[in-house]
Amino acid sequence: MLAGAPLRPVHTYSIVARDAATGELGVAVQSHWFSVGGLVPWAEAGVGAVATQSLVDPSYGPLGLALMRAGKSAPEALAALLAADAQREVRQVGMVDARGEVATHTGRLDIPMAGGQAGRGYVVQANLMGKATVWPAMARAFEAAAGDLAARLLAALDAAEAEGGDIRGRQSAALLVVKGRSSGRPWADKVFDLRVEDHPDPLAELRRLVQLQRAYNHMSAGDDCVGLQDWACAEREYGAAQGLQPDNAEMAFWHGVALATRGRTEAALPLFRKAFRADPRWRELVRRLPEVDQLPRDPKLLETILSASP
Repeated sequence: MLAGAPLRPVHTYSIVARDAATGELGVAVQSHWFSVGGLVPWAEAGVGAVATQSLVDPSYGPLGLALMRAGKSAPEALAALLAADAQREVRQVGMVDARGEVATHTGRLDIPMAGGQAGRGYVVQANLMGKATVWPAMARAFEAAAGDLAARLLAALDAAEAEGGDIRGRQSAALLVVKGRSSGRPWADKVFDLRVEDHPDPLAELRRLVQLQRAYNHMSAGDDCVGLQDWACAEREYGAAQGLQPDNAEMAFWHGVALATRGRTEAALPLFRKAFRADPRWRELVRRLPEVDQLPRDPKLLETILSASP
């Protein structure tokens, strides 16, 4: 551990897990502490995930990942970190590796109610809770939840809050999910990397951001399709995004562009109207797209789109 590093209390509840179907690795956390996402959650595609909390030493995150990257299992990595930490009794840590092995530690000096438990491919841990039933409720909710890893992690957080959560209340939350295999491009391996820094209802806000991120993941995929000039793919991805966020002007606009480029002008016009109603400057962007091959160089088509008054 870092010699002389300041102790920063992060009294919180968290879950660390691996999705057996996809290999995705993730951490979800909520705390009555500002910007919990900058301290607690760590994950690396193809390696593992870590939550470090209580009187937190953030170095457990990168060091734990380094040990797992070097071939240590989650239990071996956590044991090595604890053995080197003279203040291990004030730590609380959860880890999962890329094989689904897990480990959790609750120091005997963590503020009650504090504890954790392991399940198949996941661990939950919490400290300074209102009741000792919080982390078992998280485990039950995660095991019972349907959907992808992000949805199941959020279900665990909701269960913790419903059980009473942090005795001091709530303030911030975070969700970090990475792919099961590394692409060699860490920025591309993050499926979700979301933080609610300070909010009266951080879990509700985190859920809103997750839904928005799902839509923008489709937008990014649509952009990749445009780069390949695969407009059928672009229409599909932009359409999926717009379906998740029907009031979003940008998603409507780019879905309209994809439809118009494929010759489906009538279907595109209501989407352009929506964008123009939100901000007339979208009309100027329409004029710029043909010169960069993101709309056909067809003056009649351009006139038809621009005539789509709000």
